[in-house]
Amino acid sequence: MLYYKEYKSSEKREWVVFIHGAGGSSSIWFNQLRDFKKHFNVLMVDLRGHGKSKDLLQKYYEENYSFEFISKDIIEVLDHLNIQKAHFIGVSLGTIIIRTIAEIAPDRVKSSILCGAITRLNVRSRILVFMGHMFKRFIPYMWLYRLFAWIIMPRKRHAKSRNLFIREAKKLYQKEFLRWFKLTNEVNPLLRYFKEKEVQSPMLYVMGSEDHMFLPPVKQIVNKHDNSTLKVIENCGHVCNVERPGAFNRVSIDYIKSHS
Repeated sequence: MLYYKEYKSSEKREWVVFIHGAGGSSSIWFNQLRDFKKHFNVLMVDLRGHGKSKDLLQKYYEENYSFEFISKDIIEVLDHLNIQKAHFIGVSLGTIIIRTIAEIAPDRVKSSILCGAITRLNVRSRILVFMGHMFKRFIPYMWLYRLFAWIIMPRKRHAKSRNLFIREAKKLYQKEFLRWFKLTNEVNPLLRYFKEKEVQSPMLYVMGSEDHMFLPPVKQIVNKHDNSTLKVIENCGHVCNVERPGAFNRVSIDYIKSHS
C-alpha cells in the first residue's frame, strides 16, 4: 500500500485527499495543511515511486504503469481507511489521476479541485515529450526534468515552485522516472476522452494567469463542461498552491464548503 498520512479530527468532517504530481511528494502541500485541518479531515498520499512510497512494495515496480493502476493505488488507501467519499485536490499530473478516479470510481468523488491542470498537450509540450523520449536513455533524467521545469515555469517569480519540484525530483530513481515518463504515451488519447466526457461531480480548475502552456485549453474545456468552474489567480504560474498559497487555500476551502 502507498505511504499515507491522515489528519482526522472528527467523524462528521468531510475528507480532503491531496495528490501531488510526477516527481513530487505529499510535502508540496505543506502550505495547505494547517488551513485545511481547521475545516476538514485531510489525507496526504505519496504516489508509487515517490516520497516515502519509493521502496514500499516490489509489485509496484513489476506492474505496467498506467493512470488506472496509479488511481487504484489511491482507492486502495481509501478502502483501507474506510473513506467512502472525499473531495480531491491535485496538482499538475496529479490532476489527470484525479480525473481518472472520477472515471473509474465516480461514487468516491464528491468534488475535485485541479491546480495547474493538464487538459491538453499543445505543440510545444508535444515536442518536449518527443525529445524526451528520444534522449531519455542517453542523458541523466534530471537534465530532462530541469528543462521541463524551466519551460513550464519560466519566470523569476516561478522560481520557488520550480526549485521545489526539481528538489523533489532528485529523490527519484532513474528507472522510476522512466516509468512515469512512459505515461506520456497515454496522455493525449486520455485527455481527448476526458474533454468529450464530462464527470458528474463538481470540478474547480485553479490556474495561474501565467500558466502559458495549460491555461488556454482549460478555458476551452470549462466553456464546454457544465459542472466545471475556473478560477484564475493573478501573477501566478503553474503551481498556484506553492506560489500563492493564501489565495489558493481561500478559493479551495470555500469551494469545498459550498459542495459539502
